[in-house]
Amino acid sequence: MRPGYRFDVSCPGSVPPAITAFLEAESVEAAIRNAVSLGGDADTQACMAGGMAEAFRGGQPDELRLETLARLTPELRAVVEAFQARFLLT
Repeated sequence: MRPGYRFDVSCPGSVPPAITAFLEAESVEAAIRNAVSLGGDADTQACMAGGMAEAFRGGQPDELRLETLARLTPELRAVVEAFQARFLLT
């Protein structure tokens, strides 16, 4: 995929690379890294690939989840925790 990949923010241009990044990964973190390594619309593709990997693998590894939460501001962490509590994701 990488040799012919070009930056494209359209749905047809960003969803297939995100799916490929997910399918080629052995973990949630690997899916995110695959998507980011493409460059281009990396944040969008990483969100999609990471979301698919998280759903497929039954959640995030604790190490990744805790490191991510530690990097958030207290206000944003409170939003994430409220969302998780409401939708029973913790």
